Amino acid sequence: MLDIKLIRDNPDAVRKRLADRGRGDEAVLNEITVRDQERRALIVEADKLKARRNAVSKEIGALKAKGVDVSERMAEMKEVGNVIAAGDQRMAHVDERLRVILLTIPNLPHPSVPTGKDAADNPEIRRWGQKPEFAFKPKPHWEIGEALDILDFPRATKISGSGFILYKGAGARLERGLINFLLDLHTREHGYTEIFPPFLINRASMIGTGQLPKFEEDMYRLRDDELYLAPTAEVPVSNIHRDEILRHDQLPIYYCAYTPCFRREAGAAGKETRGMIRVHQFDKVEMVKFSHPDSSYDELEKMLANAEKVLQLLGLHYRVILLCTGDMGFASAKTYDIEVWAPGQNAYLEVSSCSNCEDFQSRRANIRFKDKDGKNRFVHLLNGSGTALARLFVALLETYQQPDGSLLLPEILAPYLSGVRAIHRK
Repeated sequence: MLDIKLIRDNPDAVRKRLADRGRGDEAVLNEITVRDQERRALIVEADKLKARRNAVSKEIGALKAKGVDVSERMAEMKEVGNVIAAGDQRMAHVDERLRVILLTIPNLPHPSVPTGKDAADNPEIRRWGQKPEFAFKPKPHWEIGEALDILDFPRATKISGSGFILYKGAGARLERGLINFLLDLHTREHGYTEIFPPFLINRASMIGTGQLPKFEEDMYRLRDDELYLAPTAEVPVSNIHRDEILRHDQLPIYYCAYTPCFRREAGAAGKETRGMIRVHQFDKVEMVKFSHPDSSYDELEKMLANAEKVLQLLGLHYRVILLCTGDMGFASAKTYDIEVWAPGQNAYLEVSSCSNCEDFQSRRANIRFKDKDGKNRFVHLLNGSGTALARLFVALLETYQQPDGSLLLPEILAPYLSGVRAIHRK
């Protein structure tokens, strides 16, 4: 949520930065200005009425002590009280309207974010490793997985519908091993505290991180309770300190968590529907940071390096992309995407997205810290995939496929697979 004071004091700058995102928010910003002016006028009027009521109340007390009839004054103050109550009701209505409007406005891009319309305008920052070379035509992951009997898409469809995955045998063990590998890496080497959060999340938490109200159609919601299936561990983990005031010496706080992620992907029909590139349920290990505002962009670079380390240890070729203003997520002020190379697709696939949301989410979730000078400030919240498992699984299958149809996995995963490095056709 944007700071209303920022919009009030720098309206032209806010308009410009939202326009860079391709947003047509002129009417919305105008309404915010009108409502804010109305709110401030109501406060001035209420303060005047309350000051008058307090002064007259003192007079009434003094007159009563002298035996003077104060019934007329008391009737007058009763009417003043009614006016104050009506003003308070109006204030509550204006406050709620302002809150609803502010919840629909995205974050402002950081000055270092390039201006652009869409993904075509995203600059590439760097690449790591080389694209693997094959003496044969590399197969797509669904052919590899089905041939090795470690993926079963037809039965997943029978059980749940399209867009779901059924892992079998060595495939299920590989998925579980990858989750443990990621959690161990981030907790043992990168300093994150492991969290195992609830997978059902209430509306307040979804609003806190910006999933609601904007992306409600993409979420899975329970029929009888206002609870949502986790779209990412970012949501429950970022809300751990909702409505709390932290100490400055607690920052930064590093958390990581595994959750399955559930997304309707509304409007995505027909896009990348083969295999497991775009699915409704996938596993992910998420990194979340609660940072001091002065160091949050240093923390973003560290988080990006943590996510890159995953792919480096697995020997997977990737590139890092800086998202332009027109391609950024709703809550983000700056985002890097990591795209891993998938030979069977002959394409790069997004496997991690690392974002600094600054105080956008913490304002919504009311997460503050007491600075050294005793002032309460909003923390900066960061999140990053460390990483998304479905596409990581795809890249592993397609990168490490062998001419005989087997799969030779990176040595670093052997401890998570009981020492097994190869998966063969049965």
